Amino acid sequence: MKQANTILSHIQNLPQFKLLKRHYCYQKFISILSPKFQKAIAFIFIRDDTLFVALSHPGFKMELNYNKDLLKSLVTLLSQQDKKCQNMHVSKVVLFNAKNHQFVKKVSTYNSIPYYEEMALGEFSIQSEDAELINAFNNVKNAILNSKNSD
Repeated sequence: MKQANTILSHIQNLPQFKLLKRHYCYQKFISILSPKFQKAIAFIFIRDDTLFVALSHPGFKMELNYNKDLLKSLVTLLSQQDKKCQNMHVSKVVLFNAKNHQFVKKVSTYNSIPYYEEMALGEFSIQSEDAELINAFNNVKNAILNSKNSD
């Protein structure tokens, strides 16, 4: 019976799962960094000998910009020390913001006329002898009931 680690290593060496090897190396590279830099990096990938580093916040860009040489040297050290990551070669480092939404602008529809739902029920009694006042209150009551029925 084969052990689990031999089965997993066999699966990892299959050509269709070569991305698993890369992902392992990327995670190992991030774990080598200091906790401050680990928090700064959202994800990384390597394409055409260029290390692309996605930052979790734009404020980290300046600090990591000064440490590009450190990132390159850590990749070369990792490729020398770990047999699984021997194919990681980096000649250039590119930093970008992972949450960059400046190109997508949300168009808001703002209606300046507010429409409110009628809260009154139109149930009130009038205690007056003035016919004009009673007529005005009845008109208000009918308007409230009509607006309730139209909704």
